[in-house]
Amino acid sequence: MRVKDTLNLGKTKFKMRGNLPVREAEWQKEWDENKLYEQRLKLNEGKPHFDLHDGPPFANGNIHMGHALNKISKDIIVRFKNMDDYYAPYVPGWDTHGLPIEQQLAKQGVDRKKMNRAEYRQLCEDYAKKEISKQKADFKRLGVMGDWDHPYITLQPEYEAEEIRVFGKMYEQGYIYKGKKPVYWSPSSESTLAEAEVEYHDVKSPSIYVAFPVEDGKGIIDPKDTYFVIWTTTPWTIPANQGITVNPGFDYSVVKVGDKRYVVGTDRLEAVAEALDWENYEVVQHVKGSEMDRMLASHPLYGQDVLVMNAMHVTAADGTGLVHTASGFGEDDYNVAQRYDLPVFSPLDNKGCYTDEVPDPELVGMFYDDANKVISEKLKQSGNLLKLSFFTHSYPHDWRTKKPVIYRATTQWFASIEKCRKQILEQIDQVNFMPEWGKVRLHNMIKDRGDWVISRQRAWGVPLPIFYAEDDTPIVTPETIEHIAQIFAKEGSNAWYKRTAKELLPDGFTSPHSPNGEFRKETDILDVWFDSGSSHRAVMAAREDLRFPADMYLEGSDQYRGWFNSSLITSVATTGQAPYRNILSQGFVLDDKGHKMSKSLGNIIAPNDIIKKMGAEIIRLWVASVDATSDVAVSQDILQQTSESYRKIRNTFRYMLANTSDFDPEKDRIAYEDLNSIDQYLEVRLNELVKACLESYEKYDFNNVYKKIFSFISNDLSAFYLDFAKDVLYIEGKNSHARRSMQTVIYDAAVKLAKVLTPILPHTMEEIWSFLKEKEDYIQLTNMPKVEEYENSEELLAKWQKFMSLRDDVLKVLEEARDKKLIGKSFEAAVTIYPTEEMKSVLDSLDANFRQILIVSKLTIADDPAPENAEKLQNGAFIVERAEGEVCPRCRMIRNDIGQDNDLPMLCGRCAEIVKADYPETAQEGLEE
Repeated sequence: MRVKDTLNLGKTKFKMRGNLPVREAEWQKEWDENKLYEQRLKLNEGKPHFDLHDGPPFANGNIHMGHALNKISKDIIVRFKNMDDYYAPYVPGWDTHGLPIEQQLAKQGVDRKKMNRAEYRQLCEDYAKKEISKQKADFKRLGVMGDWDHPYITLQPEYEAEEIRVFGKMYEQGYIYKGKKPVYWSPSSESTLAEAEVEYHDVKSPSIYVAFPVEDGKGIIDPKDTYFVIWTTTPWTIPANQGITVNPGFDYSVVKVGDKRYVVGTDRLEAVAEALDWENYEVVQHVKGSEMDRMLASHPLYGQDVLVMNAMHVTAADGTGLVHTASGFGEDDYNVAQRYDLPVFSPLDNKGCYTDEVPDPELVGMFYDDANKVISEKLKQSGNLLKLSFFTHSYPHDWRTKKPVIYRATTQWFASIEKCRKQILEQIDQVNFMPEWGKVRLHNMIKDRGDWVISRQRAWGVPLPIFYAEDDTPIVTPETIEHIAQIFAKEGSNAWYKRTAKELLPDGFTSPHSPNGEFRKETDILDVWFDSGSSHRAVMAAREDLRFPADMYLEGSDQYRGWFNSSLITSVATTGQAPYRNILSQGFVLDDKGHKMSKSLGNIIAPNDIIKKMGAEIIRLWVASVDATSDVAVSQDILQQTSESYRKIRNTFRYMLANTSDFDPEKDRIAYEDLNSIDQYLEVRLNELVKACLESYEKYDFNNVYKKIFSFISNDLSAFYLDFAKDVLYIEGKNSHARRSMQTVIYDAAVKLAKVLTPILPHTMEEIWSFLKEKEDYIQLTNMPKVEEYENSEELLAKWQKFMSLRDDVLKVLEEARDKKLIGKSFEAAVTIYPTEEMKSVLDSLDANFRQILIVSKLTIADDPAPENAEKLQNGAFIVERAEGEVCPRCRMIRNDIGQDNDLPMLCGRCAEIVKADYPETAQEGLEE
């Protein structure tokens, strides 16, 4: 027998390299075949619910790293909750209606205006379903557990039916109305936009100062050669001007410049004078804004009367203190015009071109932006253009087409926010927000939000379930709503385009507004945010295994103006309560330089590429390693670092599995009270880790879970416990108390760490579980480890943490000895410690083999005073010398007792005793090197 054969060298088939791209797919196939998601939920039947409601991603294209961050975060939560004794289903969803799919079909050469509406919508549906299949495969490949066979999709007939019922309920309660007012309008999309569909980009715009001749100064301002001065960045709106608005509380100056006089806000006079190069001007009169109310000017191009009005939205921050007002092209303009009974005037068509309503034939058919130059030139020719310049500023754009949007008054359907604003704000106070600033953000958005434009002039969406009578009266009743909902539930919303109005109305339906029984259908569709915003009813309230309200909505921070917002409005309007108890918002995924990912910058990282190269576990570990409450960075370098962290975790488990391969927890486990003191210490430290991780999971702080576990693996295990463990695990007798005591702790660590890491690294932990001797077939069918109560834990921790301070001192002097070439490995050292009285008391109270723990060949704890040459540190004085003796070929320690045993002369006394006990035949046969 060779010396090597007497060592308890651990063996395991758990590989050092994970081969994740291959093994993950194999595990996922096995999970699907064995219906692990269903098994897990069955185990948790009757337990408290935890319902995380999935915000539906749009079905268009493969997933990106933002999707990965979102879906993996949800998966970590759902997996943890299921392992923590909650019934936690996860139903993935998809948002399918809207412009992006219409644009994709247009790129393929499909012209919706030349097609039957129902046929065109069928093409849209087919495209959406194809994209869903693509994304579903991507999400499942990330290891996301859920009811993938029964997702919710906003184009599903049953979903559309419930959305119609949400609309009907809001209409019945008086929240829905039709009106003409300025809304965000995208000429490039030919449709209204919600606030959530608007993004801002810098553009170069004209800036003009225009003089409006005073027509009637009400006896206060002499109109002769006097002008009201306005400033605007939208010359194209001048043809639609109906008034000038001033602040009733402001003071205004009449300024003489040459032979003309101009009226400007007194607080803006200096800035205006500088902008218009008024070098010599004289203030000849002061007038209050309130006194200017209902004065008249004449239009600078067309000469008609222009009314001066009072409103508080006028500020002194910029401009002249007098605001050019066109009721059809601005929200404030509209509101003040309504108070003064001015008609809504919006002479632009859906494409942003002037209609024949504009009082200038030359402009008819011209695109609004092209008109800026023409109108500025006309103002110059009329003598009323005081200055033209250009400046760059942030301007709203269509988030899909990336082209500018305008405010344009059109007849639309609106959902009133004002009527339920107070109730919505009260509900926000009942919701828990993570981070906390989310509450303020959503509160302010609702507080300041105008009414919601819910109609869209598109084809691909849920039709507004409205009929019109012969006299154009809208027809919406509980009876018609329920009838349409039932038809949609059976046939889908395409029935709206396949059936006539009469076929869609209940049998025998009549209305006094249609004496001839004729009705027509609304042609607009519902805003897509109304689609996804109805999911609380169509999914959470409708499905038997889900609960309303949801326990959590988790999405990116942009959803405060999107899904969080629309869902809240429809839910409060129809049920009186918020659709969620908790909101967890996340930042955006950026590159390592803080840039958004884009094709033009070449910094896009596709999850599928990373999975093929490194595995989904690396993306999952990256998700856990970042603080996603703010923007997070990802790059190839960052993922490579994450891969190194994964390798550290995997190889630590490999060591633990190898060195417990001969450990049977049923037979070999040592009770806690009988563990060696150092092993008790590690068991308590492990218990502390479990407690901290469970608390962090409860707070959805995956980053802290990752940091705590990685620190424990790196510091408590690799750099300490498993470092000196070799002298016990390899060298001590196979069934010795010391070895079984340590194996008990290592096995516990492997089991508990694997469970705690399962929500983050399910594939790897499932593989590890297959090497552990536990009764459950899959780790996902186990529960989170419980936090134990150990009577002596506080005292034990205090003592061993003091020892760890002494260990730091020993490591320091060993490193210095290494630098001096006195020793190489620590086993070559003989260390003498002259401890302080306090440390001596700690050491005496701990029943431990300190030489073994400090990994030296000889350790002396002296009672004598320290000699002068001893190095004095915090916990005592220390001397390091080179150990005298020979190296034992079995334990690798330098010993003075090699050869004392006649039967095994090559071994030290300790090893000889162990080998003869475990392998009695060696006493006769001896050992070979």
